Amino acid sequence: MLLVGLTGGIGAGKSTVADMLVARGAVLVDGDQVARDVVEPDQPALARIAERFGPGVLDAAGRLDRPALAAVAFATEHARKDLESITHPAIHAEFSRRVLEAATDAIVVLDVPLLVESGKANERGYHCVIVVEAPRELRLERLEGRGLDRADSEARMAAQATDDQRREVATWVLHNDGDLAKLQRQVETVWADLVSRNL
Repeated sequence: MLLVGLTGGIGAGKSTVADMLVARGAVLVDGDQVARDVVEPDQPALARIAERFGPGVLDAAGRLDRPALAAVAFATEHARKDLESITHPAIHAEFSRRVLEAATDAIVVLDVPLLVESGKANERGYHCVIVVEAPRELRLERLEGRGLDRADSEARMAAQATDDQRREVATWVLHNDGDLAKLQRQVETVWADLVSRNL
């Protein structure tokens, strides 16, 4: 099994690259999806969140009300750490479970938005890391297209690692300037290398 970290700044195009890799045969484990799944109504993490932060963090259907949780969980450093002590172990356990479900000869792509920011890029056992980059203005346009206002987008980008910091852990850097054919060619080159590494 070859473990491949996939990361990049918000709006860089990680999902597009992930889709291209899956189309070539990769198994994808999406960090954002795992984080959403572990707080579904039937999951123990959601019960612990409600116990710690009160029933006000749930909506009428018993699902997580993210804005309500954010209002209380990010109000103090202590509250944020309490939330992380619930969610991080649950995310890690589910992430590991999904990786172990993959075939032993699989190329497993782990889409981890904050791979560099976590400071654990070298601890997770990745055999290699793909970093996706895009021009800042293009990233802002993409985020505006998703409904984020520019100030919010800029704040999120500023809170993330820089391109230079991500390049330090990169095996490959893919440049996603909006030309999908060019991006496909870069992914094809990386995929060929991944297959040869996994032999």
